[in-house]
Amino acid sequence: MSARRLRAVYRLLRCGLHIGRGVAICAFVFPFIDAAQRMAHVGRWNRRLLQVLGITVRASGIPREGATLFIANHVSWLDIPAIISVRPMRFVSKSDVRGWPVIGWLVACGGTLFIERRSRRDAQRVVHLVAEALQAGDQIAMFPEGTTSDGQGLLPFHANLLQAAIAVNVPVQAIALRFSDASERVSSAAAYIGDMTLMQSMWAVTSASDLTVHVRVLPAMSPQGLARRELAERLRADIVARLERGSDEDLG
Repeated sequence: MSARRLRAVYRLLRCGLHIGRGVAICAFVFPFIDAAQRMAHVGRWNRRLLQVLGITVRASGIPREGATLFIANHVSWLDIPAIISVRPMRFVSKSDVRGWPVIGWLVACGGTLFIERRSRRDAQRVVHLVAEALQAGDQIAMFPEGTTSDGQGLLPFHANLLQAAIAVNVPVQAIALRFSDASERVSSAAAYIGDMTLMQSMWAVTSASDLTVHVRVLPAMSPQGLARRELAERLRADIVARLERGSDEDLG
């Protein structure tokens, strides 16, 4: 067996043990602690997950305190632990994730809100839930592309869920994500696209050498006076501009 395969198997075994630890925390610790303590556990668990998978996080920019809607470009299932490693927060995720064995349950334990992307009625339901969470002071993150890309560019943004920030006048803060590895500035190993299964993606990730996620938190933007489509286009333009910069230093 090659060194690359041995490395992948070793990382996957450690990942399995780490997932088991997460299950134990959710089952036996979460019922007895408050929301802030749960989020602290979520942050530690996700930071450790990235370490187990052999992924380095390079972060820059400052996430604001208090109620904020964060939006990011979407490349991989790794986007969520990458962002949480910088600032623990709740996510809006597609309902398919809820059905993933074990992982879906862990994600739900972290306070994720699930949405049926193809249902306009469900989008309205989630807008109300996000608005309520923001009013309560929560920090919520979502991916307005609605699906993953190959990391080379951005898909069009769906603006519906941004209405939650507009409705309660809460700032929106964009996050630019890029994955690189030893051989590619934009790593193909991290991309979770097309018909790829989760296990295929995990094998590609654990086989990669020097996989790094660059997390650049951009300045917050007030939604006041903006229609949701205009807000979406401004946020998308900010992320595109950041991703198009030529050096790693620009991306954290």
